[in-house]
Amino acid sequence: MDGDEEFRREVRDWLAANVTDELRGVGGPGRENEAYRQRLAFTRRLAAAGWTTLAWPVAHGGRGASLGRQIIFHEEYARSGAPSRVDHIGTTMVGPTLMALGTERQRHRFLPGIAAVDELWCQGYSEPGAGSDLAGVTTRARLHGDHWVITGQKVWTSLAQVADWCFMLARTEPVPDGGPRHAGLSYLLVPMRAPGITVRPIRQLTGDSEFNEVFFDDARADRDLVVGEPGQGWRVAMATLGFERGAATVGQQIGFQQDLEELIELARRTGAIADPMLRERLTRAWIDLSVLRSHTRRALSEPASTGTASVIKLLWSRWRQGLGELAMAVLGPAGAAAGPGDRDVERWWRLFLFSRADTIYGGSNEIQRGIVAERVLGLPRQNRR
Repeated sequence: MDGDEEFRREVRDWLAANVTDELRGVGGPGRENEAYRQRLAFTRRLAAAGWTTLAWPVAHGGRGASLGRQIIFHEEYARSGAPSRVDHIGTTMVGPTLMALGTERQRHRFLPGIAAVDELWCQGYSEPGAGSDLAGVTTRARLHGDHWVITGQKVWTSLAQVADWCFMLARTEPVPDGGPRHAGLSYLLVPMRAPGITVRPIRQLTGDSEFNEVFFDDARADRDLVVGEPGQGWRVAMATLGFERGAATVGQQIGFQQDLEELIELARRTGAIADPMLRERLTRAWIDLSVLRSHTRRALSEPASTGTASVIKLLWSRWRQGLGELAMAVLGPAGAAAGPGDRDVERWWRLFLFSRADTIYGGSNEIQRGIVAERVLGLPRQNRR
C-alpha cells in the first residue's frame, strides 16, 4: 500500500536510534525479570513516541494503524533485537477491552495510564482448580455497600509482583440450575496494592520467578470497577482473549526465525550439522515455521471466533518446544555440563526448560484442540459439566 515502505523506514530509523547494545535481546518468555527497570524505561519511550498504541483508534489516543502497518511494526521490532516490552497486558488486552465494553468513566480513568505505561496490569484468570477451564473459577466477589469484597486465589499470574492493577474473573452469582457454568461470573478491575492481596512468587525450572500465586482475603475494589454487567463477565473475558492474539504474533514468529537461524549457525560451529538426522530435524523446523508464519498471516484477517487463534497456539507452542529439544541435541553433552555464566549455552537450556510450559499456559493444548474440534471441524460440543 502507498506509504507502507516509508512507514517501515520510520520504524527502522526510530529503533536504530533507540535500541542500545545493552537493551538488545533482553527479556522475553522465561526472562521477564531480566533488566526490568531498563525495559520499563524503554517501553515508556516507545509510548511517548506513539508506538505502543499504534493499533488503538485515534479517538482513544492511538494512531489507528492498519493491520498491515501493525505487522510491519512488529516485524521490524523483532528484527531490531529490541527488548521485550512490559506493557503487553495493558496495551493489547485491557485497553481494547475497555474501549469495546467499558464505561466512559472506566475509559477515562484507565486508558491514559495504560497508553503512557504509567500503570501496569496482570491477568487473574487461572486458579489452582481451574487452569484452562475458566468456567470453573471459584474466587468469589460479593457486593458490600460501594465495594466488591473478593476472596480466593489466582495462580500463574505473570508479573503480578510489579502490576498496579489486575483484571480478573470472579463468581458474583451462583450457577443457575441447569445453566452453563460460566453464568454468574463477573469481570473485575482490582487494585493490586489494596489491603488483603498477597503475591507469592513461583520458582520455575529456570530458577526465575516471573509468575506468581495471588491470594485475595477480603480484598476490595470499587463498585463501578466491573466491566460489562455483573454476572456477564464471560463475554468480556472472551473478548479480551480475542484482542490478545493479534498482529504481535507476527513479531513473535520473527523471533522464532532468528532463534532457528542462530541454532543452525551453532550446529555449523560445533560440527553437529554433519549428523544427517540432525540436518533433517533442522530442515523440518524451518519448513514447519514457514507454514506457521503463512497460516498466521492468513488467519489474522479472520474472526477469532472461527478457532484460528487456537490453531496458531497449537502450532507455535509445539514448534517452540521442539526447538528447545533440538537445541539440546545440537549442544550434546555440553548442554548438560555447562556451568553458571556460560551465556551461549544458558540461553538454549533456558529455552528448553521454559518451553515445557508453552503447551500449558494461555490455554492448554487439550483445551485448544477442543476449540478446534468444535469451531473448525464442526464436531459436537464436549460436555464439560
